[in-house]
Amino acid sequence: MKIYLASQSPRRQELLRQIGVTFELLLPDADEDAESLEAERAGEAPLSYVKRVVQAKALAAAARLHRRGLPARPILVADTTVALGRTILHKPVDATDNARMLRALSGTTHRVLTGIAVVQVRDRGAPRIDAAVSESFVRFKALTPRDIRTYLASGEGMGKAGGYAIQGLAGAYVTQIGGSYSGIMGLPLAETAALLGT
Repeated sequence: MKIYLASQSPRRQELLRQIGVTFELLLPDADEDAESLEAERAGEAPLSYVKRVVQAKALAAAARLHRRGLPARPILVADTTVALGRTILHKPVDATDNARMLRALSGTTHRVLTGIAVVQVRDRGAPRIDAAVSESFVRFKALTPRDIRTYLASGEGMGKAGGYAIQGLAGAYVTQIGGSYSGIMGLPLAETAALLGT
């Protein structure tokens, strides 16, 4: 099966290759405001947020495919959200923000919600969107100031939801997980394979 992947995440690309899915990237045009799709609404619960964002990304990807006149193939989109209670921890804006997130996660259990959708573009009518959400739990050890300084120096948390990457240095801070490890990385493989019918 060959699909389009509407994500520039190297982790998602690696995970798709792991299960033998061939893909072509379908990334936003320069004039697309892709970041605005991830803007949080006031009072929005994390699960509602990730479902809405995935639907918005799916529709944007379908419109992109149509606009470019590309051959119709399934399009895979995804969004990973880290939540501490009802608080969504987005990608850190700078090292200070990343440090704040790490202090908040220290010694606690948080949720990682990864929403995925497979879009089928049709000749007529609205695209068909099949979606799923993987919910996982991650517990961090109590982080020392040195742990936080070391992690910030690596720069690994920048551009990552929650300010960390479980498959990297932050793996040493994780004492327990529940759910999908690949979902925490950014693409739950069981749900992805089911939606793609592989």
